[in-house]
Amino acid sequence: MKKPFILRFVCTIVLSVFMCTLAAQDGVMTQNEDYYKQFQDLENGELRSFFFFNTPNRYNQNSPYDWLDTVKVYLNSSEKTKDSISIRNYQLIESQIYYDLGNYEKSLAIARPLYDDLSNLDLDSKHIILDILDNNYAKLELYDKQIEIRRVKRELGLTDNVAFYDIYASLGQYRKAMRDYMTEEKKELKDDDYYGLAIYNNTIGNYLRQDKSTPTALSYFKKAEGLIKVFLSDVTNQHSDKEIADGRILNGIIIGNIGKCHVQLGEYEKAIPFLEESREVIRKYNKSKFSSDIIENTLALAECYLKLDDYAKATDYLSDEMNPIKLDNILKRNRIYADYYFKTGDYQNSTVYLKKNIRIRDSIDALASNIKNQQLTSVIEQDLDNSKKTMEQQKAQLEASRKDIKARDDKISLVFVSLIFTLIGFAGLVYAYLKSIKNQRLIAEQKFIIENSLVEKDSLLKEIHHRVKNNLQMVSSLLSLQTKNTRSKAAIAALEEGKSRVKAMALIHQKLYQNDDLSVIEMQGYIESLINSIQSVYKKGGHNINITIDAEGVELDIDRAIPFGLILNELVSNSFKYAFPHDDSNGKIYIHLRKIAGQEGFFEYTDNGIGLPEDTDERANSSMGIRLMNRLANQLQTSLNTDKTNEGVRFWFNFK
Repeated sequence: MKKPFILRFVCTIVLSVFMCTLAAQDGVMTQNEDYYKQFQDLENGELRSFFFFNTPNRYNQNSPYDWLDTVKVYLNSSEKTKDSISIRNYQLIESQIYYDLGNYEKSLAIARPLYDDLSNLDLDSKHIILDILDNNYAKLELYDKQIEIRRVKRELGLTDNVAFYDIYASLGQYRKAMRDYMTEEKKELKDDDYYGLAIYNNTIGNYLRQDKSTPTALSYFKKAEGLIKVFLSDVTNQHSDKEIADGRILNGIIIGNIGKCHVQLGEYEKAIPFLEESREVIRKYNKSKFSSDIIENTLALAECYLKLDDYAKATDYLSDEMNPIKLDNILKRNRIYADYYFKTGDYQNSTVYLKKNIRIRDSIDALASNIKNQQLTSVIEQDLDNSKKTMEQQKAQLEASRKDIKARDDKISLVFVSLIFTLIGFAGLVYAYLKSIKNQRLIAEQKFIIENSLVEKDSLLKEIHHRVKNNLQMVSSLLSLQTKNTRSKAAIAALEEGKSRVKAMALIHQKLYQNDDLSVIEMQGYIESLINSIQSVYKKGGHNINITIDAEGVELDIDRAIPFGLILNELVSNSFKYAFPHDDSNGKIYIHLRKIAGQEGFFEYTDNGIGLPEDTDERANSSMGIRLMNRLANQLQTSLNTDKTNEGVRFWFNFK
C-alpha cells in the first residue's frame, strides 16, 4: 500500500529539482530547448505528466501531432503492462493535446471517463482533469456541465467561489458579465500584481468591445498593454518560464484586441500593424496550439485590406491556414468572401457565400435561440442559487454574531443587576436602543438587496425587449432580401406590407426598452416613429401630405399598443397607396387619440383623399387589410366604425 505513495513522493522530488534547474537558467523562454527529447528521456508516466503540464512552450520544436504519436505509443505500452498510474497520466496528456489542437469533442471523450473515477485520483490530477473539462465545456457551450465542474472544484477546495461571468459573456450578456467580473475579481487584486491587473483590464475591455462600447474598451486595452509591459520588464521579481510565456501570449492578445477596436472604429490602416504583431507574438509563444485569437486577427486583417481595396493582401489572409470552429468566425469569413467577390465583380460567388450564411443562420436561429434562452435561464437559476447560499451563510454568521452580542449583553445586564439594582431601567433602555439599531441595519440591508434585485430584473426585461426588437428587425431584413429575389409585383407588395407590419411591432419593443417605465408606451412619440417608418416604405407617397397627430400625454400598455399600432399601420399605408393618387399637396391626415381617466378612450382617423370605393362593403370579406383591422379591433374589445364623407374617409372607435 505504501509503495505508490513512496514512488509518487520520489517522482515529485526529482521533477521539482529538474524544474527548479530550468527556472534558474534564464528568465526568458529558451526557444532552442528540446522539450520533446527531455520528455522522452524521463522514466515513467508520472514524471512525464508532471513535466508536460509544467513546461511552457512545449511545442517549440515539435508539433502537437508528434507529441500525440509518442504519447499513444507510451499509452499502449502501459496498457500492455497494466500500469494504471501511467495509463491515467498519459490519458491526461492525450486529452490536453487534443484540446490544444482544437479537437474539443475528442479531448472531452478521453477526459470524461477519468472524471467518473475522480475519487481515486490525487489532488493534482483532479485539478488537471477539472480544468480540461471546464475549458472543453466552455468551447462546446455546454454551460450546465461547466457549472457542475466548477461546483466540484469548490467542494474540493480548488477554488473559493463559483464564478459565472464568463458564461454570461458567452451567452451575450456582456454588461452583466462585466459587472459580475468587476465584483468578483477586483477585490482579490493587489496594486503590484501587474499581470493580474493586465488580465483584469483586458477582460473588461473585451466585454466592452463585444458590447460595441469601442472607445471605452480601447482605453482599457491600452491600460492593460502598459501593465503587461511593466510585468515583462520587471527585474525586481524573478518570473518562471511559464509566467513569462503567459505574459508574452497575453501581450499578443491585448495588442490584437487594440487592433480589433480600430477595425470597429473604421480605422483600418491603424489596425493592421497591431493585428499583424499580435499574430506573430501569439504564434511564437503559443506555438502549434489552436488559437481562436489568431483566427479572429487573421479575419480582421483580411477585412482591413478588403476595405482598403488591397485585394491581393485580403485573399492572402483569407487563404491562410485557418480552421475556424466558432460559428461567428465561420459567418465572418463567409461574409468577407462575399464582399471580396462582390467588389471584384464575381457576383455569382458572392451570392454563394451569402447563401451559405443564410443557410447557417436558418438552420440554427430557431434552435440556437431556444437553447441559448434555456441555458441563460439555467445559469441565472444557478447564479441565484449560489447567491442564496452565500446569503444564507452570511445570515448564519450574522445570527451567530447577534447571539454572541446578545449573550454578552445578558451577562452585562446580570452584572449590572447584581451591582446596581437602580440602573436596571436605564440598562433596559440602552439594550432596546441597540436592538433597534440592529433591526434598522438588517432592514436597510434587505432593502438594498431587494432594490438591486429589481434593478437587475428591469435590466433583464429591457434586454428581452431589445432582443425581440432585433429579431423582428432580422425578420424585416429577410423580407427585404426576399423582395429583391421576387419578380411578382403582387408578391412584392405583399412582402412590403408584411415588412411594414413587422416594423410596427418592432417599434413597440424599441419604445419599451428605451422607456424608464417598462409597462406603458407614450403614444405621441410612437405614432410619429411609425409614420416615419411607413414613409420609408412608400417612398413615392406620403411626403407631400400634411399629417397632424393629436395624442399628447396618452400612454397604452403593450396589450393595447400592438393591435393599435397595426391598425394605424394599415390605415396610414392605405392612405399613402390609394387616397392621394395624384400626390396632392393639399392632402391631409388627422390622427386623434384621447384617454380620459375612469372613462373609455377614443380614437379617430380621417383623411381628405378620394374616399372609399362604392363596393367597399362587398370587398370587406376578401380584403386582407380590412379583415386584419376588424380582428385587431376585436382584441381591443371594440369594433371599427367607418364614415364616408364628401372628401375622404373617417375611421373611429372607442376602447376600454
